[in-house]
Amino acid sequence: AQAMCVHAQAIPWSPSRACVLMPRRKHTLVLRAAAVIAAPGLFSAVFISTQTFILGGVRRCFPPLLGRGGCCRAATVEVDPEYPGTALQRLQNVHDRVTSLTVEDLSDDWEEVRKRLLWAGGLRDLRNAAPGSGYTGHAFNDDNHCDLTTMLGEVAHSTNDGQIRGIAVGNLLGPGIEAASLPELGPGGSWSTCTNGCNEEPPQDVAHVQFRSRVAFKLVWCPPAYTSFVLVDDNGRRLNHGMPFGNLPHMRYRKANYALT
Repeated sequence: AQAMCVHAQAIPWSPSRACVLMPRRKHTLVLRAAAVIAAPGLFSAVFISTQTFILGGVRRCFPPLLGRGGCCRAATVEVDPEYPGTALQRLQNVHDRVTSLTVEDLSDDWEEVRKRLLWAGGLRDLRNAAPGSGYTGHAFNDDNHCDLTTMLGEVAHSTNDGQIRGIAVGNLLGPGIEAASLPELGPGGSWSTCTNGCNEEPPQDVAHVQFRSRVAFKLVWCPPAYTSFVLVDDNGRRLNHGMPFGNLPHMRYRKANYALT
């Protein structure tokens, strides 16, 4: 990765933001953002905040970090070209956790199984928090909140402008995502987003429309008995399954969950 620095005339210290338009090169997209860093008596440096190379269908971003003397060094961040709001590192870590669970882990008492699903998805079990402030007691406990989504921090505060049917306009989830997300899975956050709209092409659910993010896993209760479930990824690939017992979500929720998909 190459960080591009432009040295300009020295001006008093005054951080500000600017916009730089760069010519597009083959296989290269330069995002049009820059920061102006000025140091008294030395120089001001304008550096491109993100340079993206499309490699093998996945954009690899190289956001420069301020190094010694105002120069730039680069770190690699992957960006999904179709759903750029996806926190890809976090999504992969969720997949690793989901597949590390055994069928026995997912065939235990439902309350224990649900805690393991939250852990796998990078969410805290916050049943005493207020709704909108990190409450996760609804996650996987009804028909609709069954998509585990990993989104980048900058899109976690995105809202629904009315494009998603059946979802309140606004639907601000950012503060709850910040409060409930486990940081060890990587940058961004996790949330149990609504499944409705996932059966359309392209998907018209909260993950894909509001957050422009892929679903890390979706819980689907299976007919005819609706006593077992499968966990599938964004492409429908099965990641795991289980047959829990105990105080399961109501039967009408389990049937409706399957109908939504």
